[in-house]
Amino acid sequence: MLSIIILTFNSIKYIKPCLDSLFYQDYKDFEAIIVDNSSKDGTVALVKRDYPEVNLIENPKNFGACRARNQAIEASCGEWILSLDCDVTLEKTFLQKVSEVIKDLPPEIGILQPKILKPDGKRVYSCGIHLSRLRRFYDLGKGERDNGQFKDTKRIFGACSAAAIYNRKMLQEIRENTGYFDERFFFLVEDVDLAWRAQRRGWKAIFCPQPVCYHTGNSSNTDRQLRQYLCFRNRYFMIKKNECLIGKLKLFILSFWYEVFRLFYLVFTNRYMSRSLKEIMK
Repeated sequence: MLSIIILTFNSIKYIKPCLDSLFYQDYKDFEAIIVDNSSKDGTVALVKRDYPEVNLIENPKNFGACRARNQAIEASCGEWILSLDCDVTLEKTFLQKVSEVIKDLPPEIGILQPKILKPDGKRVYSCGIHLSRLRRFYDLGKGERDNGQFKDTKRIFGACSAAAIYNRKMLQEIRENTGYFDERFFFLVEDVDLAWRAQRRGWKAIFCPQPVCYHTGNSSNTDRQLRQYLCFRNRYFMIKKNECLIGKLKLFILSFWYEVFRLFYLVFTNRYMSRSLKEIMK
């Protein structure tokens, strides 16, 4: 059985297409779990009315994506867990293709990345996460036209959590005091951090082009400055946790002045940034 976990926060515009695409799947051996972060727009009422088969967990306030995903993982039963954002829709054969892929996987594979396209179906949203030598991360193929350049299975650094498939055994092995997904992150960069922790334990991630889904992006309409601040802070959280001492020294030498100028720029242009250094140094 597959466990499908979905997060919602004022998601009434997106959750019906998402769940319809899930329950119209050819493959039926799955459970669906939604964690709602205190929506005020009728999302919960819609799910209760139209999708009674969903295991719905209601939070009293917005605990963030990381904690909500951890709650859903704890409530799930499947050997493999598909994490979905609420603004993702699946092709009809998505789960069937996932089930076929996981049958023959080597035991060290703990993370699968399906092909995520933008809603028009012509451009790529993500075919996995890449982490550079300077510890900057980006989605492979993002914005490119899908012209067959991502038709082969290949090793990647990690999976974009908008639509990522995780092995339960791996999640249990890499779990920290702050959860499977580090709850200090709130949201953003948590999928990169999880992939890095998994690699340190010997697990691997692969991109699988067969399952295809479609993702809108930023369905919660998060403030741009807040996203910028969280990306900056969480990247340093991630490096502090996962990079070895030699790696940190190399990173310091290669990017010190860039990082200093970037920090000063953000402090004067982003109202959230003044607290970032204090949080990073904790």
